[in-house]
Amino acid sequence: MPARAQRLELIPPYLFAEIARIKAEAVASGADIIDLGIGDPDLPTPTAVINALTEAAHDPETHRYDETARGWEPFLDAAASWYGRTFGPQLDPKKEFVQLIGSKEGLAHLAWTYIDPGDVSIVPNPGYTVYKVNTLMAGGEVHETPLRPENDMLPVLADIPTDIARRAKLFYVCYPHNPTGATATREFYEDAVAFCRDHDIILVNDMAYATVAYDGFVNPTVLQVEGAKDVAIEFHSLSKMYNMTGWRLGFALGNAQVVQNLQRLKSNIDSKQFPAVAQAGAYALENLNNDDTLAMYEKRRDALCDGLNAIGWPVTKPKSAFYVWAKVPRTDMTSAEFAGALLKQAHIVAIPGNGYGTEGEGYVRMSLTLKGDQNGERFAEAVRRIQASGLIP
Repeated sequence: MPARAQRLELIPPYLFAEIARIKAEAVASGADIIDLGIGDPDLPTPTAVINALTEAAHDPETHRYDETARGWEPFLDAAASWYGRTFGPQLDPKKEFVQLIGSKEGLAHLAWTYIDPGDVSIVPNPGYTVYKVNTLMAGGEVHETPLRPENDMLPVLADIPTDIARRAKLFYVCYPHNPTGATATREFYEDAVAFCRDHDIILVNDMAYATVAYDGFVNPTVLQVEGAKDVAIEFHSLSKMYNMTGWRLGFALGNAQVVQNLQRLKSNIDSKQFPAVAQAGAYALENLNNDDTLAMYEKRRDALCDGLNAIGWPVTKPKSAFYVWAKVPRTDMTSAEFAGALLKQAHIVAIPGNGYGTEGEGYVRMSLTLKGDQNGERFAEAVRRIQASGLIP
């Protein structure tokens, strides 16, 4: 057989293989695993959205390719209306939006749209690996900005070398942040917009968790900053907003030229989502909120964080996203070693922080999305197991 493309060698190895092996052994032995590693909503898609899909699927107009320029027009109109209601800015759905087959797809293809050999993407460390991997596969280089607690998990713009800024085309940021749950400020976005304008860089804001927030907190967005459309594109997903993870539906909005260039690439790669799915997404954007799901996440967050703090493992409650980013409570274990011990001794799955970059070493990520939990009881059970495991000094 022919050899596979060399670009595939740029994809890092699967860092969680040992965790997966230990988990498989535990499951085979009949152990009750509490899996806090999965970062997908565990609650079902709302019935109203499923009904909207059913109705749209019976419409013969959806039984064809979507031949529109940017995406199913009712969906893009609904996305523009939702964004204006939720965050304020009014954008043109015909020029400043593009439909995506999930935000992951769009984030990856943006790198292929702009990066040539010798170009640079600035990416967060720790961070979602899609930004880095697709920059490398497109032939570009990556400059990682360390996200650290002393800087509120925000990149320090002044630390980015001038020669990097000169060669950079894309600056990926993600707030609310995966994996740490950190949030951005309006002031950060103002500084980032100015930085990107000064250096002719596209600011890429991944907001997959935009509306997953607690205690009354509302996330700012980059497009709320004056002049942001000159340099910015923002990515949104229906996965976390409406428990539509498997539906693969999202959108990007912002600078009209960047949106157009992304769609030019996509038009040669995909034929958009099944229109009935997009029509159901339009219904969700126009009619639903996520309050019940957020109330469940908040209850789980409190059960886990309050419980861990009570047994001597200091953790901070996230005010957005659905991840708890916890410092390993021991000095004699790496992230992977601690996660492995947690699985072996407490039958709890957590993700080693170094899987998201070198700056994640010393941390583990635990998700608030746990299938089978009804009222936070499985998170309380996780705390009991961790206390009994002896892993907390």
